[in-house]
Amino acid sequence: MSLETSTIRAPEFDAAAASGSASLRVDGARLWDALMRLAEIGATPKGGVCRLALTELDRQGRDFFVAQAKAIGCTIRVDAIGNIFARRPGRDDSLPPVMTGSHIDTQPTGGKFDGNYGVLAGLEVLRTLSDAGIVTDAPLEVAVWTNEEGSRFVPVMMGSGAFIGEFALDHVLAQSDRDGVRVGDALRQIGYAGPEPVGGRPVGAYFEAHIEQGPVLEAHDKVIGVVTGALGQRWYDVVLTGMEAHAGPTPMALRRDALLAASELVGTVNRIALDHGPHGRGTVGCLSVHPDSRNVIPGKVSMTVDLRAADDAVLGKMDAALRAACAALAERTGVAAHVEQVVYFPPQPFEARLVQAVRDGAARLGLPAMEVVSGAGHDAVYLARVAPTAMIFVPCKDGISHNEIEDARPEHLEAGANVLLHAMLDAARRR
Repeated sequence: MSLETSTIRAPEFDAAAASGSASLRVDGARLWDALMRLAEIGATPKGGVCRLALTELDRQGRDFFVAQAKAIGCTIRVDAIGNIFARRPGRDDSLPPVMTGSHIDTQPTGGKFDGNYGVLAGLEVLRTLSDAGIVTDAPLEVAVWTNEEGSRFVPVMMGSGAFIGEFALDHVLAQSDRDGVRVGDALRQIGYAGPEPVGGRPVGAYFEAHIEQGPVLEAHDKVIGVVTGALGQRWYDVVLTGMEAHAGPTPMALRRDALLAASELVGTVNRIALDHGPHGRGTVGCLSVHPDSRNVIPGKVSMTVDLRAADDAVLGKMDAALRAACAALAERTGVAAHVEQVVYFPPQPFEARLVQAVRDGAARLGLPAMEVVSGAGHDAVYLARVAPTAMIFVPCKDGISHNEIEDARPEHLEAGANVLLHAMLDAARRR
């Protein structure tokens, strides 16, 4: 599937109808204050945040969000996987909601903005509409999705995946962390095992605002990333098996060195990505060497491979290139290569008309913008399977994320929230 093609229809963008609220803007200082207050929950000494999913700190973060949402008149619903939905009614509540959101769980050494920005930008949109006395035709909702990061529990993007039916509820509730604590028990412990069914209801449109988590916008001096879609991903576990032997008596030409083969494969993965540019990605993130002894030739290496591309056909070619390289390596070196694919996310295009609404919103506000493709997974990738979806990126300093030094400029965060505001207003008009 190409990221330039979308099969889901959404309402046409109508600039004239939007003109009545063209001057409406969010309160950037209020948004920043909310972000800093949430960042105090799980704050780390280096200025980041550690707020793992379904911990006591996560409960405090959720309580903060719920209190803020109730203060502006939202109703709160929590489903059985702990997803939270803050709803602002519309003139016709029978219409499917226009939804935005993200997550507030973090990496162990996470930052203040990943996920949190999308949640609180959505809440700021609702505050702004309340302050202005504007009632939309369709209801609006801000979602807090459970366990997006996957740091404590797998699978990643658990809440949104369950919402769209990718994961069975019983399956995810039974997943355990390293200490044997199950998701279902953790939800009950923090008081967020909700009574609402998971998913099974229509969503009129879904927007997600997010820091880019990469360096492209900053490098091009752009404020808004108009996200056209997300890269497809294939993850693999690769095991290379040679023969461990004494490092002294074994001549170089007679060795079956699994680590030597692995080092060659690392370079091959990099070359495969470069050969399939501009959106090809290839990463070896983990290596485990056996027997891991100074004077023993490694006999076994386990490694991970992560391949990504914007087009499914290209991703398939990269898969074939990896498997062919492993087969050739095994034949030439005598080191057996076993390749197992463990994750597959197809490339996900976002809805063309909602993407255009983001593009138009940036232009209307006079914000420098460019098209980008998301290289990371987001809750929006799952929502796009069941609803018209688009994302809004803003820069982060040096492209750094999943790090305590993650940073973003207040004016950029405000700009992205303003684009979100006008995109949601457009989508929430009756057609």
